[in-house]
Amino acid sequence: MNALFRYLPLLILALAWEAASRLGLVSSLALPPLSDVITAWIELIKSGELITNGVTSLWRAAAGLGLSVVIGAVLGIAMAWWRPVNVLLGPLVEMFYPLPKSALIPVTVIWLGFGDGSKILLIFLGCMLPVTIGAYNGARASDQMLVWSARGMGAGRVRTLWDVVVPSALPELLNGIRTALALSFILLVSSELIVARSGFGYLIGFLGASGTYDAMFAVVLTVAFLGFAADRFYLAIMRRALLWQA
Repeated sequence: MNALFRYLPLLILALAWEAASRLGLVSSLALPPLSDVITAWIELIKSGELITNGVTSLWRAAAGLGLSVVIGAVLGIAMAWWRPVNVLLGPLVEMFYPLPKSALIPVTVIWLGFGDGSKILLIFLGCMLPVTIGAYNGARASDQMLVWSARGMGAGRVRTLWDVVVPSALPELLNGIRTALALSFILLVSSELIVARSGFGYLIGFLGASGTYDAMFAVVLTVAFLGFAADRFYLAIMRRALLWQA
């Protein structure tokens, strides 16, 4: 019952969408009826277009996000644990964090062309920063009493880092990864809209340019629901990973 009430606004929005378009309150060119969008979505599935482009997009997003999680986590904890690393990398993180990540699209294309590499690099660069900052903040917030206790009991720097600092950094790190997960979808579609020959973004741009707006909305909704499902799935993993804190 709680789930029903939680997602009731989505049902109301869907009904309002269908009614507004069918009753002529909004031009069907600007907002095709939801029923037509669903029909177009089924056709895209049958033709294989949505699945083929979706697999390409999800591969790019997973590769870029995976690299950002591994490298960002290591850099963030290293910056918190070793002062020379922080002195070297801190200013770079502070400078690039507020930079609109879409501004890097032309740069990645110049470096790696129109293929998968430029999209993966863009997602990696954009998603690494929130992961790095999350790991850094979490590691910096480690309980110093626990660190001193571990060192007093004979644990070396590496053992203390692994047994005390990394678990302490986990909540903030996981929050940073959640931010990066959402950002990966944004960067993926943005880059594919501009410089791609396949993927969700390319399909959205192609269908919009050809005037097939119901199919275009079908792809947009697919991306939205995939992002929503990925976030819900990640939250479930996050809760399990933090059960030890309860």
